[in-house]
Amino acid sequence: VQLQASGGGLVQAGGSLRLSCAASGRTSSMYGMGWFRQAPGKERELVAAISWSGANTYYADSVKGRFAISRDNAKNTVYLQMNSLKPEDTAVYYCAAKRGGYYTLRDNDYDYWGQGTLVTVSS
Repeated sequence: VQLQASGGGLVQAGGSLRLSCAASGRTSSMYGMGWFRQAPGKERELVAAISWSGANTYYADSVKGRFAISRDNAKNTVYLQMNSLKPEDTAVYYCAAKRGGYYTLRDNDYDYWGQGTLVTVSS
């Protein structure tokens, strides 16, 4: 499976961005999906995750109420809608896929990774 993340960019604080992660290859299997981010000098962290069915989601406390993860399995695409962005949201955002249809909170559990897309929030 190949993952292609897009949608990053420069936005002012309070603004919005929508990230997309398009999957190609063996997409007939079920995958849980996660969006991770890594800021300079910090460890990679899970921001949001979604199960294959979309019925279950996870959000880090820092983004609850501001970010929304969704997926369109017909298009093999996962989205991360980011609203009310803050300078501390500045990071490279990565999408990742985990075989089996569900997600976990540990990055080591994910099997496939996209290349990352940079989000910069100016104050």
